[in-house]
Amino acid sequence: MFRTFVGSLLALIGAAGAVWSPFRAWYGGRHGSGIRVDDLFTGVGVTPDKAALLGSLFLPMGFAALLTLLGVLLRSRLALLLAGLLVLGVTVLWMVRQGQAAGSLTAGGDGLGYGVATAFGSGLLILLGAYLTHGRRRTRAYGEPVPYEEPVPYDDGRRYGEDPRSDDGRRYGSGYGGTGERGSGEQPPMPPYDPDGPDDPGTTRTLPTIGGSTVEGGSLDGTSGPPKT
Repeated sequence: MFRTFVGSLLALIGAAGAVWSPFRAWYGGRHGSGIRVDDLFTGVGVTPDKAALLGSLFLPMGFAALLTLLGVLLRSRLALLLAGLLVLGVTVLWMVRQGQAAGSLTAGGDGLGYGVATAFGSGLLILLGAYLTHGRRRTRAYGEPVPYEEPVPYDDGRRYGEDPRSDDGRRYGSGYGGTGERGSGEQPPMPPYDPDGPDDPGTTRTLPTIGGSTVEGGSLDGTSGPPKT
């Protein structure tokens, strides 16, 4: 936290120096606010033509200061890095163009002034502030914990509406083919159907009567035939 504070402070000092540098002498007593920014991108070098404030070196320096302020507020190291490189890039490019126009660069009263040194130092301070500043930490968003649910006990499907006959009548009695006894797990085997035999060994079948006569071949055992009287 303290390191970030120091880095932000250095970056702001560098931004203030970058904005102030055009109002100082850059070369031969000429202020940077009178040097045209267009001369940096032409092949003829720096011309003696006077520039307006927003068309001079104040324009890139002011933009770098705004970028620095944005980087400090957002704690963006990238923004601070771009601002520092912009200040240094403009300063170095101006020196190249000035050297082309004058033939050589000299220091002193008729040479490089304090404005160049201020701009160069301001760019270094902004880069140092970008190095010391920590960026924002990204936090992962976790969802709410899912409440634990106990599993539903297995009940042979009877809970979910399956056919009650699937339990062989153990639950619902002998009406579905079971033995009718709770807890019984087996069914007695069904005897084969014999249309001519008795319904059950050891029992006597009683034939129905029609009009006082006994019917021997009715539909009681599932067969059909003419009644015998």
